[in-house]
Amino acid sequence: MRTIAELRASVGAWRAAGETIGLVPTMGALHQGHLALVRASKAQCARTVATIFVNPTQFGPNEDFASYPRDPTRDIGLLETNGADLLYMPDVATMYPHGFATTVSVAQLTETLCGPHRPGHFAGVTTVVAKLLNQAGADDAFFGEKDFQQLAIIRRMVADLDLPVRIVGVPTVREPDGLALSSRNAYLTPEQRRVAPTLHRTIAAIANAPSKSAADQAKDRLIHAGFTKVDYVTIADAETLHSVTDFARPARVFAAAWLGRTRLIDNVPVGKS
Repeated sequence: MRTIAELRASVGAWRAAGETIGLVPTMGALHQGHLALVRASKAQCARTVATIFVNPTQFGPNEDFASYPRDPTRDIGLLETNGADLLYMPDVATMYPHGFATTVSVAQLTETLCGPHRPGHFAGVTTVVAKLLNQAGADDAFFGEKDFQQLAIIRRMVADLDLPVRIVGVPTVREPDGLALSSRNAYLTPEQRRVAPTLHRTIAAIANAPSKSAADQAKDRLIHAGFTKVDYVTIADAETLHSVTDFARPARVFAAAWLGRTRLIDNVPVGKS
């Protein structure tokens, strides 16, 4: 479906029949991580709505909006075979009609980790997610833990704006060698793909024996392994996302690093790998 009216009509009929609605927002180029969200929604909700929208407002001026992977025919087939009930694919004019002038932004949680490295990114995410939540009227919305900062920000937005939806986090899906699944993994050359799992191995080791010095030393290890640049490796509180050295509260090891033009992010809970 392409229009808000079509989406709301279908969801409204399901809701009138007493059925619960799960929402799986994506930018397409689907992989098993996205399909895990679909399966989680189907396990908890009577109906599952998936969305595909490559959101221009969350891309910076030098980022990969134009080249972001797109394969809608393949995506539709994957959603059909995995049991999604409805696919919503709005165009840019539907999401941002002429005169659009509103931004939804979350403070504090956006000012750490990826925030300083991608100015404006999270305001683009929260604005489009707020619109999708309002358009679909879902009971539950499902997001992967791979982008844990995004998940925390969306939870904060929903709580602050009293939106009537439950945000459900789904564990990161990985390749057998530990690399977190991402649509951008398609950018990796064969040599970069060989190096990429080092990111997960590095933060998993820190999670098992957490310390600030281990996080600081990890940057050099990643560069030595072949990463082009390391934006951060840090241990942060799982709720506030502030860096911590005391692990009385739940914490996670977060990292972002570059292999050529591909930026990889990952995180794991402290005490687990």
